Amino acid sequence: MIVDLPNTTVSAISKTLVRLRDEGGAVALGRVLTLVISTDPSVEEVTIDAANAASREHPMRVIVLSRSADADAAAPRLDAQIRIGGDAGASEVIVVRGKGDAGADEESIVTGLLLPDAPVVVWWSHDAPDVPAESPLGRIAQRRITDAATRADVDEACAALSRSHTPGDTDFAWTRVTLWRSQLAAVLDQPPYEPVESVDVVGSLGSPSLRLLGAWLGQQLEAPVTLSEPVDADQVEGIHAVRLHRAGGTIELARISGQTIRLTQPGQPQHEITIPRRTIRECLAEELRRLDPDEVYESVVTRALPVAVSVEG
Repeated sequence: MIVDLPNTTVSAISKTLVRLRDEGGAVALGRVLTLVISTDPSVEEVTIDAANAASREHPMRVIVLSRSADADAAAPRLDAQIRIGGDAGASEVIVVRGKGDAGADEESIVTGLLLPDAPVVVWWSHDAPDVPAESPLGRIAQRRITDAATRADVDEACAALSRSHTPGDTDFAWTRVTLWRSQLAAVLDQPPYEPVESVDVVGSLGSPSLRLLGAWLGQQLEAPVTLSEPVDADQVEGIHAVRLHRAGGTIELARISGQTIRLTQPGQPQHEITIPRRTIRECLAEELRRLDPDEVYESVVTRALPVAVSVEG
């Protein structure tokens, strides 16, 4: 069910939610958190789709603040839409499109729609604030999700992650390397237990995930890391290969398709392992599984990422 509320107020939205719950049996009491999404109209449906998919694992109330770049110049107006049932997965979705002064105070809008006594997670799908934890929405959240891949300058994006980090922050650029980190840890947990002397991480130098994986490897292995692009760099997205150089030979994990990587180790047959490229749905669902600070991520962005790695190309 979709209910449109043109030219409305936060109070009217809240009353409509209560009415719909009483009339249709929408179970608000089963929601475990409130997810606030700050987005742009151009990607509004993509973010809602990701939230609906994640809600099947994490029933929640979703508040979508959709504000276009020219909204400040428009006449004050608040339009809303409530989606429940089949149009909202296992969540309640409230889409608020504010214009002019009526939509400028995001904190006031959200505060009037939060679930009582439930954790709050904020996701900026684009244009994240310089310091998320100090922003109006960030101050009311236990977890704050950004995506460095939406920034044009990867160096500035990584620098921003380092200088602005506050416990509770995370970024989809980090979430996208979870499967790579798990597989690399599994490989190194097998004999022979030789130290890694150096590491090559190959992929798109414009990808913040490449920088984060390199920083994590350098920190964990205490070995020099080199980042580079393959010859066919125009065809590469994200991470293409990781090579771990040891005295007994090189271990290589290389992507051969969008779903599969090939593991090559000295003296062993090659193996193909399923590591699909991660979607926004998957990244969001993973980040909603924990509401406590990610201490590994904090260590990587505050200590390892600022340390220069060798970049070729």
